[in-house]
Amino acid sequence: MPSPQGSSNLRQQAIKGVLWSAIESWGRQVISFAVFFILARLLGPETFGLIALASIFLAFLQVFFDQGFTQAIVQRQELELEHLDTAFWANLGISVLLATLCFSGASFVANFFKEPQLAPIIRFSSIGLLITAFSSVQNAIFQRKLAFKTLATRSLLAVGIGGVVGITMAFMGFGVWSIVGQQLSNNLAGVLIIWWVSDWRPKLRFSVRHFKELLSFGVNVMGMNLFYFFSTRSDDFLIGSFLGSSALGYYTVAYRVLSILRELLTGTIAKVTLPTFSKLQHEPERLRNALYEAIQLTSLITFPAFLGTLILAPEIVEVVFGTKWLPSVPVMQILNLTGIAYAYFYFNGSVLMAVGKPSSKLAMDFMQAVINVIGFSIAAQWGIVAVASAFVIRMYLIAPIVIWVIWKEIHINVVTYLRQGVVALAGTIAMLSVIFAIKYFLSNLISSSAVLAISIVVGSIVYILSIFLIAPKLFWQIRNMAR
Repeated sequence: MPSPQGSSNLRQQAIKGVLWSAIESWGRQVISFAVFFILARLLGPETFGLIALASIFLAFLQVFFDQGFTQAIVQRQELELEHLDTAFWANLGISVLLATLCFSGASFVANFFKEPQLAPIIRFSSIGLLITAFSSVQNAIFQRKLAFKTLATRSLLAVGIGGVVGITMAFMGFGVWSIVGQQLSNNLAGVLIIWWVSDWRPKLRFSVRHFKELLSFGVNVMGMNLFYFFSTRSDDFLIGSFLGSSALGYYTVAYRVLSILRELLTGTIAKVTLPTFSKLQHEPERLRNALYEAIQLTSLITFPAFLGTLILAPEIVEVVFGTKWLPSVPVMQILNLTGIAYAYFYFNGSVLMAVGKPSSKLAMDFMQAVINVIGFSIAAQWGIVAVASAFVIRMYLIAPIVIWVIWKEIHINVVTYLRQGVVALAGTIAMLSVIFAIKYFLSNLISSSAVLAISIVVGSIVYILSIFLIAPKLFWQIRNMAR
C-alpha cells in the first residue's frame, strides 16, 4: 500500500514535470515557429511542399532508428547498466545504416515525385539521424527520472541555437536550406549539451540478452511508430503524388498550425504521462484517476485553443502568413475539429505502454493506419480539403473502439472518463459566442489584425470567467497547481 507521502511526492514530481515540459514545448515551438513564420513570408507553397516531401522519406527511416528502446528504458521497473550500453550501441549502429540508405535512396525518392531538388535536401538532412543517435539513451534516462527541468533547459538552448542559425540563413537568402541548417544545428547542440549535463557514459559492451529484453518491449513500440507513420504521413504522400508540391505546401502550413497547437497543449503533458503512469502501473485506481486528471487539464487548454483557431483561421492566416496562404484556411479549420478528440485520446498510448500492453496500442495504430490510407487515397482525388475531412472523420469514427480498449485494459468508468471535458466545453461555447459576435460586428470596420487581437484578448477573458463561474473549485485548484 503506497504511503500518502509517496503519493503526494509522485504527484508533485508529475506537476513539476508538466510545468517544465510546458516551458520546453512553448519555448521550442516559439523559436521554431518564428523561423517558420519568416520562411512562410519569404517562400512560396511549392518550396514548403518540397520540404514536406523530403520529410516523408526521413520520417519513414526514423521509425526504425530507436527500435522503441527509449520507451523501454523509461518503462522498465528493473533497469541495468547493460540495458543502457546495449541500447546506445544498437541505436548508433542502426543510425549509420539508415543514413547510408538515405544517401543512396535520395535520388530514387526525387525521381518518384519528379522533383530533382529533393535529393540534396534528403542527403544533408540524413546527417541528423547520426547526430541524434548520440543522445537518445541520455534523453531516456532523464525522462525516467522525471528530470524534465534538465531536458527543458537542454532543449531550449539547442532550439535557440538552431533558431539563430535558421533565421540568419533565411535572411541571407538560403531559402529551404534554412530549415535544414536549423535542424542540424539544433540536433548537434542538443547532443553536446546533454553529454555535458549527463553523468552516464556508454561502455564498450553489447549484451545480446539485454538487447532481447529491450527489443521484446521495443518491437511493439517500433510497430506502433510504423503504423503511426502511415496514419499521419500517408496524407502528405498522397497529396504530393496526386496534387503536386504546391497543394502539399498549402496543406503543410495548415497542418503545421495544428501540430504546433498539439505539441504546445497536449504534448506538454504527454511527455510526463508515460513515466508517471509507469510508476502507477500496479495501482489501478490511482492510474485511472491520473488519466482522468490529465484529460480534464488538457481539455481546459485544448478545447478553447483548437476551436478558437477554427473560428479565427482566416485572420490568423492573413495576419501571420500573408494573403498568398489563404487557400490553407479551410484545411486549417477542418483539421482543428480534432481538438476535442486529442484531449481524450492523446494519453491512451502512455496508459497502455505503462501497464505493459503495447500490443493493444499496436492493434489500434494498425487500425488507424489502414483506415487513414484508404480514406486519404479516396479523398486525394477531390483535393486537400477532402483529405483533411477524411482525417477528422476517421478520428471520430474509431472513438468508441478506442474508449473500449482503454476500458478493457484499465477498467475506466466511461461516464467519468467522458465528463472530464464538460466544464471546458461549456466555457469554450461561451468564448466562441463572443468571438462570433466580435467578427460579425467588427470585421468590416477594422483590420484583420485588430479583429484577431481583440478576439483573442476578449475571448480569453470570457473563457476564464466562464470556468470560474461554472466550476470555481476546479478554477482555484488549477490556480494553486500553477503556483
